[in-house]
Amino acid sequence: MVSDASKKKAAQKKAAAAAKRGGKAAAASSKTTSSEKAADKLANGIGEIQISDRTCTGVLCSHPLSRDIRIESLSVTFHGHDLIVDSELELNYGRRYGLLGLNGCGKSTLLTAIGCRELPIPDHMDIYHLTREIEASDMSALEAVISCDEERLRLEKEAEALAAQDDGGGEALERIYERLEAIDASTAEKRAAEILFGLGFNKQMQAKKTRDFSGGWRMRIALARALFMNPTILLLDEPTNHLDLEACVWLEENLKKFERILVVVSHSQDFLNGVCTNIIHMQNKKLKLFTGNYDQYVQTRAELEENQMKQYKWEQEQIASMKEYIARFGHGSAKLARQAQSKEKTLAKMERGGLAEKVVRDKVLVFRFVDVGKLPPPVLQFVEVTFGYTPDNLIYKNLDFGVDLDSRIALVGPNGAGKSTLLKLMTGDLEPLDGMVRRHNHLRIAQFHQHLAEKLDLEMSALQYMIKEYPGNEEERMRAAIGKFGLSGKAQVMPMKNLSDGQRSRVIFAWLAYRQPHLLLLDEPTNHLDIETIDSLAEALNEWDGGMVLVSHDFRLINQVAHEIWVCADQAVTRWEGDIMDFKEHLRSKAGLSD
Repeated sequence: MVSDASKKKAAQKKAAAAAKRGGKAAAASSKTTSSEKAADKLANGIGEIQISDRTCTGVLCSHPLSRDIRIESLSVTFHGHDLIVDSELELNYGRRYGLLGLNGCGKSTLLTAIGCRELPIPDHMDIYHLTREIEASDMSALEAVISCDEERLRLEKEAEALAAQDDGGGEALERIYERLEAIDASTAEKRAAEILFGLGFNKQMQAKKTRDFSGGWRMRIALARALFMNPTILLLDEPTNHLDLEACVWLEENLKKFERILVVVSHSQDFLNGVCTNIIHMQNKKLKLFTGNYDQYVQTRAELEENQMKQYKWEQEQIASMKEYIARFGHGSAKLARQAQSKEKTLAKMERGGLAEKVVRDKVLVFRFVDVGKLPPPVLQFVEVTFGYTPDNLIYKNLDFGVDLDSRIALVGPNGAGKSTLLKLMTGDLEPLDGMVRRHNHLRIAQFHQHLAEKLDLEMSALQYMIKEYPGNEEERMRAAIGKFGLSGKAQVMPMKNLSDGQRSRVIFAWLAYRQPHLLLLDEPTNHLDIETIDSLAEALNEWDGGMVLVSHDFRLINQVAHEIWVCADQAVTRWEGDIMDFKEHLRSKAGLSD
């Protein structure tokens, strides 16, 4: 019989074992809970990460505290497509760089990669990349520009912390004081108002809420903020797109004085000539640096390519001659065989040393408008035309002029002067309050403006769109019509949402040209086109036999195609006596910017 004592002992053992098991289970459950928490934390972290569609690699070779940047072994990939492969990027303090390259080569992607610090750029260098217009809010335009003053507060805190260090903050503190001086708060409002005025904002407009401005004007406010912030690295992508000629002249003069690092993408050769000290050319997945402005770059590049082509031809002739000699005498007499072997060694040495590559010319697109023949004048006549969106706020008063098929007119004047309104009066989209617009019975007018791109069905391909717009035409005929504007092969049949803005502009040109207009009205046709495409457009317009009225902020295009300059201002349209470069000089002196 088991004693009570042993029973008691067994019960204690059982209880201890149960407690042990319970402890293990509790530990296991707490372990599970903590690992679940860690997994949730990781999942949330991954959710917060913005997955980029770019992959960038590069090695910073300049000193981490230097104000100059040199990145080697630079490669940029976009959606798995190589844009830059094993190249170098050099940005020196005090230099202004123009970034050039054909549409779709990756200029904007490179700017975004720099702006997002996906390249190894030292932390002490602040970067501002102008990407979008200012948000619509109840802030006034002036307040929106000054509101970036949070940087000053941050810098003051950093300065205090550095000053308290044993070494007194050293060079880092000096840099902060320099930056605080650059964004001097006491003169902030005055500087912001000056910048806004230069970009076309009068006193009343500066006090207006940002939500009451259109997208184009909010883009100007964002540009004003970028200039006001005066960052170490300023990145601008097509800054002149939303500006009139006066604001372009002011911006050019302002950026000429930018003393830090500026990288700008622009399709305006005239603007690049005025602003840039260096040009970076993106071609064949490499970045090539040139000293000087756009014109100097063109000259240097032409000379280098000519020398490269001479070298290439000479080397190819040498190689062909040696190979022929080796083939003929390699197995001949001992003396000839020795000479053949010697030539073989020379050939191998040349190949090891690196041969000159054949010059690859940029693929230049050719635009073609179909000639339309003549119509007897007057083709389009304004007779005592008065117009205003309300009778008490007139834009034009008693306009009298005619446009014929040999007219090549550029309309200039500040934003809001009524240039686009005048084009709408020509097409009949707007009717005058008084007077009349007479059009020839057989006159066909086609108008290009930026809002046409919004009417494209981006799910359709360019070919499908043209077939829908011009039913009853064969597919081959439509293909040829699009091909005239540089879209071929895959680009014709892929959804238009996958085309670049420049390629979509070409679809619009193809659509307009197929109507075979006698008169082309072009409202800012160069936005989203690269320099080479703009030159092709100018060439096509010069060879075409129809009439043209152009509104553009691109001085060079106006210079290439316009025979007359008409100034829209003070409710009138007056002819400018002189060319567009005289008019530019007039704008500079009017703004007090002339030398």
